[in-house]
Amino acid sequence: MGTLWTLFISFIQVGLFSVGGGYAAIPLIQEQVVQNHKLLTMAEFTDLITIAEMTPGPISINSATFVGQRVYGTLGAVVCTFGCILPSFIICLTLAYFYYKFRKFSGVQTVLGALRPAVVALIASAGLSILVLALFNTDFNNIVLSEFRGLEFALFIGGFIILRKYKVSAVSIILGTGIVGTILQMIINAI
Repeated sequence: MGTLWTLFISFIQVGLFSVGGGYAAIPLIQEQVVQNHKLLTMAEFTDLITIAEMTPGPISINSATFVGQRVYGTLGAVVCTFGCILPSFIICLTLAYFYYKFRKFSGVQTVLGALRPAVVALIASAGLSILVLALFNTDFNNIVLSEFRGLEFALFIGGFIILRKYKVSAVSIILGTGIVGTILQMIINAI
């Protein structure tokens, strides 16, 4: 039961401190499952992020479910998912109560406006973490320039240009770059 309890507490922390949505939770999940408890390797964490982004639903909940299933089976998936959503559920109920009670005060709007830059910074940090993970297969602290992955960079740039210039859906770009990357990697490995 120690493992289940550890998973539950870890994802309560993720759910409690991932202000700004699922992408802001990625560094917290990485810290809990890769660095602190060593439940997954960095390569498995990369797979987790890929799967969590591709499946419908919030990335933090998908990640919690994936980690729980991987480490402790179906019961682990339920425990991790519950741990991830419990803080948000309690916080939302509490904030809704106070918001409806005090929404006419100008200070409430000021506080909400002040939180926006912090949320943007957390999301940007998560995006940079994913980019470094994709391009160097490591985190910020262990970047080795000789490990730069040119194919992944080319796919990123190509996908970004297609997304911005032609307004193709993100899902199509994810699927397309996944297919193109797989084919190119197979060709490179065959050579």
